[in-house]
Amino acid sequence: MRADEIREMGAEDITARIQELEEERFRLKFRSATEPLEEPLRLRSIRRDIARLKTIRTERDKGIVREAGTPSATAKEAKGKKSTARRPAKKGAAKTKAR
Repeated sequence: MRADEIREMGAEDITARIQELEEERFRLKFRSATEPLEEPLRLRSIRRDIARLKTIRTERDKGIVREAGTPSATAKEAKGKKSTARRPAKKGAAKTKAR
């Protein structure tokens, strides 16, 4: 589930979807304790979907308005910045001193 899809949903729909996913997550966790799951990565995707839904619900509660399809301000700033990290030295290369 993508964030822009969630932003198009209503508040009641988001709350209902969170409840459904939390129930599914509980069932999967319970079943994973007794038998191997066919799709173990489903737990991860459910957990992340719940986090996205809760994040957008919190944004709405705090009055943060983002339109569907617009990246956040921090993502725009990160695109323009260049990395200042230094590359590690090549393997086996030693520093030489001038004599």
